Amino acid sequence: MASPMFLILMFLLTPMLLSSSQARDFHVGGKNGWVLKPSQDYNQWAQTNRFQINDTLHFKYNKENDSVLVVKKEDYDLCNTSNPKQKMEGGDSIFKISESGLFFFISGNVDHCKNGQKVIILVMAVKHHTPLLSPSAPPSQSPASGLVPPHIHSSDLVTPAPSPSEACVGVSVGFWVAIFMLSGYVGLVY
Repeated sequence: MASPMFLILMFLLTPMLLSSSQARDFHVGGKNGWVLKPSQDYNQWAQTNRFQINDTLHFKYNKENDSVLVVKKEDYDLCNTSNPKQKMEGGDSIFKISESGLFFFISGNVDHCKNGQKVIILVMAVKHHTPLLSPSAPPSQSPASGLVPPHIHSSDLVTPAPSPSEACVGVSVGFWVAIFMLSGYVGLVY
């Protein structure tokens, strides 16, 4: 059975571990790669994944007869290879996601594209916390001035989310305070 200190530490560390989002590398098409007839349809594969900003899409393909094109929706629908936004043709290409929204990829080989070698990637937007009162509120109604409208209690006000560096400092300080308190608790118990 796990010791009480271990359980408490895991309870305290779990939010830190869950909040650290790291970029991931997705191999488009899984083990098959960017091929004409993958074992799973590309759009079905894309729907089973959650893509975020800073993730990368890794395309592996035969550079002798294929490439990857980033295109507009219209070109995706028509398998139009003549006007790509970006062309990747080295056989082992990486596309770094830099913004949210829809991205359309097709094979540079028109016949491959018409036979289903294309994928739509939906990139999730970054979640931002918004304050209850806008920062552009007149100073007379700003919570900082102490004048809060009578129907709003100051305890109900939402403050903007801290910057990542402020959040890290808060988590670090909280972590060390918890460790200090636990060390005293463990000393009392044992």
